[in-house]
Amino acid sequence: MNKTILYISLLFLISCNSNGIGSNKLNKDRIVCVSKQLTEILFALHQGNKIVGVDLSSNYPPEAKKLTSVGYHRHLSAEGIISLDPTLVIHQGDVAPNDVIAKIVGVGIPVKVYPPANTIDSTEQLIRELGKEFSEDTAATRIVNKMKTDLLRADSFSKTFKTKPRVLIIHFGQQMNQYFVMGTRGTADEMIKRAGGINAADTSSFRTLSPEAILRSQPDIILATDFGYDRMGGKEKFIELPGLALTPAAKNGKIFRIEEHDLVYFGPRSGENIMKIAILIHQ
Repeated sequence: MNKTILYISLLFLISCNSNGIGSNKLNKDRIVCVSKQLTEILFALHQGNKIVGVDLSSNYPPEAKKLTSVGYHRHLSAEGIISLDPTLVIHQGDVAPNDVIAKIVGVGIPVKVYPPANTIDSTEQLIRELGKEFSEDTAATRIVNKMKTDLLRADSFSKTFKTKPRVLIIHFGQQMNQYFVMGTRGTADEMIKRAGGINAADTSSFRTLSPEAILRSQPDIILATDFGYDRMGGKEKFIELPGLALTPAAKNGKIFRIEEHDLVYFGPRSGENIMKIAILIHQ
């Protein structure tokens, strides 16, 4: 076993065992939540008043934006988290730098790691688990049932269309003549499929692509996430970016703004978000 694997294993054991993680005796009065998915679910479970700090990507619901930010989840400061005097820190494993969790545990703050929920089924399990831990089983059931109903409605709507438009998701717009796109693997791709579209990205993951690659993909629809779309100043300015003007999407004016956080994880609103995508790409 190399040193890196050993170090990660030790951190896991420290964060999961030495603080009694797994019991319901943890003090959950002051939570620092370093996961956008967990943040939204906790708010849906009426636990938002217990959250004192979140990572930068936790921006839904709007109330989350008012909370103290502890930084990007891959570039955290242990000192910043500790300064909030939390009784519990929760995340889903994708935090960095490597020593941040050890420092937090080292001063006696419990840390709990939840598994990543990258599918609808695992998201349902996560919602129910959190509902049980926070004594909100009824709320969890209500959230899950609504999510399932919304998904069925979106599925029925998508099936009314015979064609499957090619959809390209541009996350950051133009950066140094490159575009950061969401590829054919992950939550966004699954949402496009459920909405009745085909991901036009020429990559399997989040990746920067050249204007030439964007043009080759010939998307019928471009979904531009809020940051890049707003920075450019709207559809007319976005269309002027290199490589976009000659795409079917630009020629037909089918470039639409969408919130980035609606695409990158499953949660209580996933059925609603898929319906939004379906309406956009089929209009």
